[in-house]
Amino acid sequence: MEEPSTDPVPGIPMSSERIAEVRRDTKETQIRVRVNLDGTGQSTLNTGIGFFDHMLDQIARHGLIDLDIEAKGDLHIDGHHTVEDVGITLGMAVAQAIGDKKGITRYGHSYVPLDEALSRVVVDFSGRPGLAMDVRFTAGSVGAFDTQLAFEFFQGFVNHALVSLHVDNLKGHNAHHQCETIFKAFGRALRMAMTPDPRSAGVIPSTKGTL
Repeated sequence: MEEPSTDPVPGIPMSSERIAEVRRDTKETQIRVRVNLDGTGQSTLNTGIGFFDHMLDQIARHGLIDLDIEAKGDLHIDGHHTVEDVGITLGMAVAQAIGDKKGITRYGHSYVPLDEALSRVVVDFSGRPGLAMDVRFTAGSVGAFDTQLAFEFFQGFVNHALVSLHVDNLKGHNAHHQCETIFKAFGRALRMAMTPDPRSAGVIPSTKGTL
């Protein structure tokens, strides 16, 4: 299918569109992820876990990432493999789409509130995987989503996107609100970090000259 003809980032030529599609099949899951990092926040999501789809939609909407995810997993066991493997495949797709990272802002951060809950997410496209997550969910599940799996999603993502990620829930009593602020802040932080810096066009943002 022909790609859209509009230039999503002013001053960035069409040849620089950051789009990738990755398929990852195992005996436990079959995952397909397509991303457009310079999209408008559109998403088509089907993981079999309703609340997880809702969280992935937050990443798309607040990150302005067009996101298409189709996942089939062993949900008759639980959601662990599906959620983790979506994180892995999304990380692979983002790494492929962002390429050599020339001209990106590199660092991104966001604070997002939702009623009584407040979360902070900070990301660095460092080329090195690392996750520090301090979230004490007040409930073990939201709908069919096991809140412990938020960690597994982000761990899978950082391992394959090769980013450093800090996720902190600073306040919150409602687990739905806690989780939603985390995923919204993650999308916003990604958006900031991946945005081209017009003052650094064509330059890798590192004193090492590589990321």
